[in-house]
Amino acid sequence: MNVTNDMSIFTLITGASLPVQLVMLILLITSLISWWYIFIKVFSLKTATENIDQFEAQFWAGGDLNDLYERISAGHKTPQGMASIFQAGLKEFIRYKQQKDTEVSDVMEATRRAMRAAYNRELDYLDSHLPFLASVGSVSPYIGLFGTVWGIMNAFRGLSTVAQATLSQVAPGIAEALVATAIGLFAAIPAVIAYNRFAAGVDRLSVRYESFIEEFTNILQRRA
Repeated sequence: MNVTNDMSIFTLITGASLPVQLVMLILLITSLISWWYIFIKVFSLKTATENIDQFEAQFWAGGDLNDLYERISAGHKTPQGMASIFQAGLKEFIRYKQQKDTEVSDVMEATRRAMRAAYNRELDYLDSHLPFLASVGSVSPYIGLFGTVWGIMNAFRGLSTVAQATLSQVAPGIAEALVATAIGLFAAIPAVIAYNRFAAGVDRLSVRYESFIEEFTNILQRRA
């Protein structure tokens, strides 16, 4: 048997046992899905950051807040990010201010609750797909290791019928098994890197949202 010709990646994959091939297929599909989510998160976080920058430029330009509220509410698209928090807060503030005999503390508490609810919705959107990436990063190496262990077991089981074991007989089976670990790492490493980067990005955006809530609450309290 020519070991050199049988050691290509394609040959190792096609020559692996069915359980190892199933492990490789699961890892490959998982890797493709994680890469799809990675591209989605790159664009969604970039868009969220741009929306925050645009809204803050309008908010701190010194214009009338009611005019800004009308422009946001009249738009064809549903407000997102900081604009959504602003809209929810000012809408609740106006609604409570129109009621008679309402304490300022009650108005501000309702306004803050509305903004926190909008804030939580935005965080849920930003956090979407991150648990999947975290799961891929933590579980994929172990799935690959399972395929490796299974492949090595088969390799040594095949030697039980051989009178004299040689490297040429055991090497292909072990190499097939190690491919599963390699694919597991290929799926896990990008997912871990992407998760850490995206989690840090979401944290930065959440800090900006919380800072805006505090600043906007102070502005509304002075108006109340």
